[in-house]
Amino acid sequence: MTPVVIALFAVAFAIETASAAQVSYYAVPTGAHPHDVAPAPDGTVWYTAQHQGALGVLDPKTGKTHHIPLGPGAAPHGVIVGPDRAAWVTDSGLNAIARVDPATKEVKLFALPAEFAGANLNTATFDRKGILWFTGQSGVYGRVDPATGKVDAWKAPKGRGPYGITTTPSGEVWYASLAGDHIVKIDTVSGDALMVAPPKPGAGPRRIWSDSKGMLWVSFWTSGEVARYDPLAKSWKVWPLPKSKGGCYSVYVDDKDKVWVTDFVANAIHRFDPVTEKFDTFPSDKRGASVRQMLGRPGEAWGAESGTDRLVVVRD
Repeated sequence: MTPVVIALFAVAFAIETASAAQVSYYAVPTGAHPHDVAPAPDGTVWYTAQHQGALGVLDPKTGKTHHIPLGPGAAPHGVIVGPDRAAWVTDSGLNAIARVDPATKEVKLFALPAEFAGANLNTATFDRKGILWFTGQSGVYGRVDPATGKVDAWKAPKGRGPYGITTTPSGEVWYASLAGDHIVKIDTVSGDALMVAPPKPGAGPRRIWSDSKGMLWVSFWTSGEVARYDPLAKSWKVWPLPKSKGGCYSVYVDDKDKVWVTDFVANAIHRFDPVTEKFDTFPSDKRGASVRQMLGRPGEAWGAESGTDRLVVVRD
């Protein structure tokens, strides 16, 4: 299948002229409902086919895809690349973390403890020691030690809400709680959680990502803003989306410390430059794109259009 490629000039906030960028779309199987996406080490792109219980694999060179079934009842949400170059998937249907070997396609499951059934697993990150940390929207966060297979989990402060999660360059692990309306620093030894409130109540922190300096970027779903939290100064700075007053879903910081967010209301992806404090906007060419989490590699920012059964990439 040949990908659809659109060369365009980004629509910029504050009438700034944006550099030319190429936006490409890749169709995935109808009904896959791709949720999260992760560029794989071999040049392919992994995505979670949430409604088909599989890990999807896209070859951008050919546009072809194939699915690796995760098991009966699977409903994968997040996918990331592990230090072992494998795909690590948070699966709410299986209530387990799944490791998918890229060579053998073997699926290994790490089930949550019985007392944490129905965790509604969301997103994962690896710390600097190779431990995987995860969130569950039902009010759970926890960790998996890939070396031993041991899984630990804790009840989240304020219950429901744990969503996006990230690791800073210094090794700190933070997550965002959408329903709980806060972000959390996890003590990676004890598992204790330290809550930090947003600058105003009701912001709805959904996803979180660290930049190269350890600053935490947070998508405010309810208020339609992208925010930066400085853990050392314990201070926030907030920028409203250029066109929307709600619907800021994901956040991802690339290798140049540019901040990418998705905007459900404007049906667009935004790239934010923290230096100039300007946005470039890349609207979808189809309605209802609903881009969930983004990830990338140098020169490429990838997302999954869950509403159109496509993957999207912005190349510069």
